This record gives sequence, structure tokens and C-alpha cells, in this order.
Amino acid sequence: MTQPLRIDFVSDIACPWCAIGLSSLRLALSRLGDAVDAQIVMHPFELNPQMGPEGEKIVDYLGKKYGRTPAQIEETQAMIRERGASVGFTFGPRNYVYNTFDAHRLLHWAGIEGKQLPLKLALLQAYHGDGKDPGNHDVLVEAAQSVGLDAGKARAVLSSTDYADDVRAEEREYQAMGIQSVPSIVFNQRYLVTGGQPVEAFEQVIEQILAENRAGA
Repeated sequence: MTQPLRIDFVSDIACPWCAIGLSSLRLALSRLGDAVDAQIVMHPFELNPQMGPEGEKIVDYLGKKYGRTPAQIEETQAMIRERGASVGFTFGPRNYVYNTFDAHRLLHWAGIEGKQLPLKLALLQAYHGDGKDPGNHDVLVEAAQSVGLDAGKARAVLSSTDYADDVRAEEREYQAMGIQSVPSIVFNQRYLVTGGQPVEAFEQVIEQILAENRAGA
């Protein structure tokens, strides 16, 4: 018997562990097959809300934010590439960090249009895979068009302030719930899992939730 499962995925396009976590989660769901009918809903979180439109070199940004040396950053990025490869996500060169607020506005609109998850995947690929600027409107429109969204409507959203208040409200809502790092994944609005977990960890959590639902029924 197929069980419905709501998955609220709080994340930022700028976060490599979010790309890993989403890939891992989708693999876990594919392994479970017909046992679960999952609805994944994306929610915004900004790792660098004060970032200017020109972005910042990733070495400078991580050095200031976390006190890491270039050698430490390269070591971490090598580990991230390895983890990504293990779940089917190929990381390319990421030399800059960018502002992602407009990307979150576009994702909100894509949710209304029924294309939120495909757009999220396209944006993660554009930044983490291809090294493109996810704050650049041309990049965002290209990603929207690639998943079947109307390019003209996407550009109109980006050229306005549409959904800015909605994004800010969602960010405040999840911060008020205590979420301070991403990815944070909430299953059925009850169970919280954080970080880019292995496929097996997500599979185990989902199976446990399904078993509890069956027992409760």
C-alpha cells in the first residue's frame, strides 16, 4: 500500500550539502518505490543574505566566515566532490559565492506553477555543477526555461519584487522553529533530519515513519 509523505526541504542553492542531501533523498525515495508517494516542498534559507550582486571569491568568503585556510577549503571541496559523486551529483568548479534571494523568489513562483523541484535541481546544477551565478537573471531565466517554465513570466517575476515578502516570511518561520543550518528536512511536519545524510540514513528514517503510520492506522 502506497503511503503519502510530505517532505519540507529547507535549503539554499549556495549550499553544497543541500545538493548532496537532495540527491541522497531522491535516491532513497527511488529505492522505496511504490511504498511511498512523496511530495517534496522547497523552503528558502540564505547562507549569505548580505552578499552583494558581484559575489565573493569562495576562498575569501569561507576564510572570513569560518577561519579556514585555502588548503583546508580545498580539502573540504575534495570531500564534497567525493560525496556528491557517491549520490550521482557531479560538482564542478565553484570559485565564487553569490546572493541567492532572487533565486528563492523564482522558486516560490515555480511552486505555484508546479515546477519547484525541477527548478531547484536545475539551479543546483547551474551553480554547483556549471559554476554559474544563481543571482544572475539570465542564468535564472535559462534554468526556468529548461524545466518548462515560461521565460517571459520568469523574467517578469525577477524584474519585480514579486514574492519577496513570501520568501522573507518563510525564512523567519523556519528560523523561529530553530533551524539554523541546511539542509534541514522535515518529514510529515514532525520528524527533522539535518545535513547531507547518506542514502541509507534517509531510507531508514522514511521506513520508520511508514511503519509508525501503519501501526497508528
